[in-house]
Amino acid sequence: MTEAYIHHRIDVAPREWQATADALAGSPNLALHGGTLYGAWRSQIGRPRDEVNAISVWPNLDSAKAAVDGLFTDVGTVIGSAASIMTPTLRPKNAEPPRRQGNYAFRWFETPPENWQEFLGLCESAWPGFESAYDSQIIGMWRFIKDNGNLRRTLLMTRRPNLAVWERSKIPQGKAETEVRRQLSRRYDLCEATHVFTTTLITAEDNEDAVRWA
Repeated sequence: MTEAYIHHRIDVAPREWQATADALAGSPNLALHGGTLYGAWRSQIGRPRDEVNAISVWPNLDSAKAAVDGLFTDVGTVIGSAASIMTPTLRPKNAEPPRRQGNYAFRWFETPPENWQEFLGLCESAWPGFESAYDSQIIGMWRFIKDNGNLRRTLLMTRRPNLAVWERSKIPQGKAETEVRRQLSRRYDLCEATHVFTTTLITAEDNEDAVRWA
């Protein structure tokens, strides 16, 4: 895992999330600095309608640091943006982008350093059972290069087929699912703060989400 990633929170002109995602992928500034678009997501629950969350991928930290400021000033539908550099932890193993539509949860954690290894261990242990039980995928968990004081900041992205599976995953059935839920819940006891919102993938290749969520 040598790549670096940048998370972009982008405010766009009203109803221009699809046009913005298309323009991000073809941004001359992005190509000029050696980056590629990993994915772009629009709000489902918990964020403004005209906000796009995007992730770009870079060959290394140096290239990401050189490009992070003002990257999408060439995209006319972008009103404002903020960007943070990240590095992958347990996943993703490579920069292959997500392609299937679904319910994508963006969850942030802030974890004290003394709890960090247990936190990672719980993720690694619980993820396989979570994925097999709920037809869901852990897309990645990235650590931001800038911490919040001494708290380690991470972004976890999880794909579920739909919101019904989100609800189902919170109600374990049987011993195996109960153990998965115990491990995932334990992470919340280890972190100082966490928050989540859900999105759908604008850059999906299988189908477009046409629902008006917000």
